[in-house]
Amino acid sequence: MKRKLEEQFFKLLMILCTLSISGVLIMILWTITSKGAGSLTWDIVSKIPEGGFYIGKGGGILNAIIGSIYITIGATVFGLLISIPVVLYINVYAKKNSWLATTTRLTSDILFGLPSIVYGAFGFTIMIYFGLKTSLLAGTITVTLLVIPILVRAMDEVFRVVPEDIGNAVYSLGGTRWETSKILIRQCVPGIITAILLSFGRAIGDAACVLFTAGYTDSIPTSLDQPTATLPLAIFFQLSSPIEEVQNRAYAAALILTIIVLVISFTAKYFSKKLSKNKI
Repeated sequence: MKRKLEEQFFKLLMILCTLSISGVLIMILWTITSKGAGSLTWDIVSKIPEGGFYIGKGGGILNAIIGSIYITIGATVFGLLISIPVVLYINVYAKKNSWLATTTRLTSDILFGLPSIVYGAFGFTIMIYFGLKTSLLAGTITVTLLVIPILVRAMDEVFRVVPEDIGNAVYSLGGTRWETSKILIRQCVPGIITAILLSFGRAIGDAACVLFTAGYTDSIPTSLDQPTATLPLAIFFQLSSPIEEVQNRAYAAALILTIIVLVISFTAKYFSKKLSKNKI
């Protein structure tokens, strides 16, 4: 009887926690939709800010949308180019539980837990040292530093749960470590896509990193050395306005950001499910 009561109690607790999380998501979506849907017009997504945009006049946030996409895609690609070799080395080439692999995992855990404002301050310090100005390149590099620990930590967990028998089977057939790495990558494709999704969502929604490094501009950057706007900063600046119409535009920008993340999430889930069928 006691064990049955315990089981029912924890089952009820899990249901309540699940409903609480779902309820928070619904409240967030309802808030930004109810306040921002009325201001979500074609002009908002297709035009750059015009004169007086931040006091209620015409224009849109196309500059911030494109700037966020530029920085996020660039940071995710650069992050993958760095993190995949790191993960392959500590899981395939390095000895199991070696000091280098252990130190790398500990370092990534520490970097993962650092607030994004620390990365922004670090990027700003590097910019001052090299005499650089706020730009698309500086913002992308700083956000890359932010997402690398996320990618390393997420992909490392995926690689570690792959059965060792798969690697041993490749070695027994005369395969090299590089060939083993390619097999493991194919096995971990769904997990890698999930890691990319996590880093993409963190990168596109971060404001602290780009505040000091990417700057802000009402135009669309045409080169890497030009400043660029981002959606989180567009939301921040518009919410700081005392004008209700401008504040509603901020909620519209938040709705656009949420839609982008949802589209990426569903797309990643689709491809993850599709590619998982091709695993060896």
